[in-house]
Amino acid sequence: MIALATSACALGGPSVLDAHGASEKRVEGLWWLLFAISAVVLAVVLGLMTAAIIRRRRRGTDVDRSEPRWGEPFVVLAGVIIPVLILTAVFVVSVRDMNAIAGGDPQLTVQVIGHMWWWEARYPNGAITANEIHIPAGEPVRIEVTTADVIHSFWVPQLAPKIDMIPGKTNSIVLVADSPGRYRGQCAEFCGLQHAHMAFFVVADPPDVFQRWMAHQEAPAAAPTGSAADGLAVFLAQTCDGCHTIRGTPASAALAPDLTHLADRETIAAGTLRLTRGNLAHWIRDPQAVKPGVIMPPTQLTRSQLQSLVDYLMGLN
Repeated sequence: MIALATSACALGGPSVLDAHGASEKRVEGLWWLLFAISAVVLAVVLGLMTAAIIRRRRRGTDVDRSEPRWGEPFVVLAGVIIPVLILTAVFVVSVRDMNAIAGGDPQLTVQVIGHMWWWEARYPNGAITANEIHIPAGEPVRIEVTTADVIHSFWVPQLAPKIDMIPGKTNSIVLVADSPGRYRGQCAEFCGLQHAHMAFFVVADPPDVFQRWMAHQEAPAAAPTGSAADGLAVFLAQTCDGCHTIRGTPASAALAPDLTHLADRETIAAGTLRLTRGNLAHWIRDPQAVKPGVIMPPTQLTRSQLQSLVDYLMGLN
């Protein structure tokens, strides 16, 4: 049982017991409360079992069939009254925490849309990014979530509880990061073959850094030169522009991530690969080898075309 319980542990992975936000601190507190109650109940049950075994052994084969005077009151007290009191107290604490988590008046709202299998984030100023959601540290941000296809679930274990993303419905949750940092999130509702490879990151920036980042993300892509200009021509001539948007170019499709500032991101394929020239080239050539079942088709390019395309995409910052 211990081996099974620890099989899902990952060193350095996100944990609800490593809270970095006001909402998640309430969740962590509730977790510890339930753990303490469970530990006490376990200790009491084991104690009673131990006492019963010891008494039985002391009596040997003699069986006392008389009804204990304290039996019925004990059952009522331990089996009804105490559990009702405990559950009522936990219910009151849970409702208090849920109301606190849902409260607040954030000044910034970010729309997050779940896709199979990646995340799209839209900001009020028109900035669009994918798989990386930037927020100002220390300030509450409302995250409005929905889905473009099946049910997904938005979960950042260190910042807030999970919330479901239902087709045709918009739910919301408030994120607050106590300090700047990078916090891993994950789809927490099985959504298909690549559910496990549907990760994202919430990046909490100092407020001034966040404002500069959002203003930069709003701007269209700069005009390329040299080999990168050839890469743009490849992008527009192949199937790339049939799915992706690069603002400032004729590419304006919305089936796949917006690539306008791709080079500012640290990962591609929803956290599956680090963004490097080699990984990007591999992803373009054969995405099915990285994420089987992903909608993105393989691209047939010559070596020089691929080199120019990677030059262009890695320059989108």
